[in-house]
Amino acid sequence: MMRRKVVLGACAMAMTLAAGVGWTVQANADDTADTQPAQQAQPAAAQAFEGYQIVTLDNANVGNFQRRTVYCPNGKKAIGGGAEARGNDSILNGSFPTEDGNGWIGIGHQPGYSSVGISVYVVCAHV
Repeated sequence: MMRRKVVLGACAMAMTLAAGVGWTVQANADDTADTQPAQQAQPAAAQAFEGYQIVTLDNANVGNFQRRTVYCPNGKKAIGGGAEARGNDSILNGSFPTEDGNGWIGIGHQPGYSSVGISVYVVCAHV
């Protein structure tokens, strides 16, 4: 059974809700849930935040508890972000901004395995 976990920063969630974009959750046959935006958030957010951009670090298998970090382009700061752990019974242990505020970090593990799939996303803007 594959589970996905996504955590959004408070700013990104507030920005999404302020833009009038809801979230839907649909259960799969194996009792997992896929969370997808009900609408595209970028157009409204792009108007509200100068330089709004989502940067993605695609899924890759890494050792358990190994950090994966994605950074904003020069001149932009992270205003939100999230991470996803993929694999059998995978656990997302952490999803948080970098110390300097320029990126986002994801950490996870997969019990019984030596690696876990981790994707990381950062929402960037000029601030």
